[in-house]
Amino acid sequence: MAGLSPPAFSRAWPAVCAIAALLLTGVAEAADPSPGPLTIAAQGSFFVGGRDVQSDTLSTLPAYAPSGTISVDQIYVRYQLPVAPVRPPLVLIHGCCLTGKTWETTPDGRMGWDEYFVRRGFPTYVIDQAWRGRSAASPAQVDAVKMGRAEPNTLPAVFSAGREPAWAIFRFGPEYPKVFPGMQFPLEAQEEFWKQMVPDWSAALPVPNPTVPALSELAKRLKGAVLVSHSQSGIYPFQTTALDRTGIRAIVAIEPAGCPDPAKDDLAPYKDLPILVLFGDYVDTSSRWAPRLKQCRGFVAAANAAGGRAELILLPEIGIHGNSHMLMQDKNSLDIADWLAGWIEKRAAVKS
Repeated sequence: MAGLSPPAFSRAWPAVCAIAALLLTGVAEAADPSPGPLTIAAQGSFFVGGRDVQSDTLSTLPAYAPSGTISVDQIYVRYQLPVAPVRPPLVLIHGCCLTGKTWETTPDGRMGWDEYFVRRGFPTYVIDQAWRGRSAASPAQVDAVKMGRAEPNTLPAVFSAGREPAWAIFRFGPEYPKVFPGMQFPLEAQEEFWKQMVPDWSAALPVPNPTVPALSELAKRLKGAVLVSHSQSGIYPFQTTALDRTGIRAIVAIEPAGCPDPAKDDLAPYKDLPILVLFGDYVDTSSRWAPRLKQCRGFVAAANAAGGRAELILLPEIGIHGNSHMLMQDKNSLDIADWLAGWIEKRAAVKS
């Protein structure tokens, strides 16, 4: 090295190596495929649905009046629109104990489905269910008990899912803290995932959940949306379709907690409607999910016999393995999103 004596060169060599390592690292990172900057036409948020409620038990704090009017049952909607949308809008609906965060950046910092589908040309609409996240809940029943105006047994059923029982529900493993072999969820970032969990009011709400009529209103507004649900919300697109099929282009139910019951439910609303029921891995090993898979198989068969266009796919059967219940956050989540985008483009394409 010019200008350095052998002793000086010897002393400088570690620094040279360090710089070279950094340069090589930079080259390696630059060689990785990058999606590049995200360019969108618009983004924003709004609310759909809701009703006004007057109550005299809105507050137990002296600084705030207990009487007044509030809005409940609305859903918060956050949207991103591609510059040149050529594919149908997607409405992404989260499941139990979670919010629209489900579809955003993964716990370990990778691209979420929300961004991915925008990059593929799909307008995306991410909701928070009624009484969840940024969709307001009412404190009236709780405050009424605290103020002595109602009995404790009138308190609403609100719950949170502890991480230990949720471990098996989300199929990270058969029981906490065991892990299924080859499981794709990024457990090294599980602390970030657990922070996504919020109190769930769904058991205190009527059936169908107020989210359902709000989804119907949103689908009409979008004039042809694909409703993409997950877990507890899995039944909502079906209930929305049964309420009013207007504006619903297709249904994608990801690991639904339930499908319509052919013995009880009218299957006519699903005739000719593209429907995908999608499950991940380890389902047959789960006492919670195996019966739900069986029940959804029965629905798909009955719907098709009645003129439907329903499909049920298990990811291992198409060569995608190791997926948890939170498959949109698994390490291979974009592989699944890519496959799903192809399904939607084929089954529910926008007619030119």
